[in-house]
Amino acid sequence: MSIDRDTFENTSEDELEDLSAPDQVLGFLAAHDDRAFKTQEIASQIDIGEGAVSTALSRLKDRDLVEHKATYWAVTDDIERLDGNSGY
Repeated sequence: MSIDRDTFENTSEDELEDLSAPDQVLGFLAAHDDRAFKTQEIASQIDIGEGAVSTALSRLKDRDLVEHKATYWAVTDDIERLDGNSGY
């Protein structure tokens, strides 16, 4: 999974190893903010089980950080909401 440069520079190795599933999912979607993905695609890209990704997406949706349409998920286009999120 990729992370942005700011996260890379300002996060310790221990913290990077311990990124939660929602943080990893959100990071992936934010890095690909011009696309929407199915749960299975996200899971295969970040190497986390599909069930964990599904749970993470539901939690992120509850916080209005991702959008859901049919079987596709995308990061919100609300930059202020993303900036206010503690992960990214």
